[in-house]
Amino acid sequence: MRPCNEAIMKTLDLVQKMLDLADEGDAVREDTECGVLYGVIKDSAYKIKEMAESEIIAHKKKGKWDN
Repeated sequence: MRPCNEAIMKTLDLVQKMLDLADEGDAVREDTECGVLYGVIKDSAYKIKEMAESEIIAHKKKGKWDN
């Protein structure tokens, strides 16, 4: 796999870790401020995921994505 594509895949792995952490933290939080924190983490993860998936599509269209 090309290094640039590998980095995108690592980004998607990181996104999943962010979502898991947000769910875990939200389940054990003791105040609303933490809820805001985990909401921001989730929102950011979804935005990053959308961007990474767009890059995968772009790379595939350019023929730069290895299966």
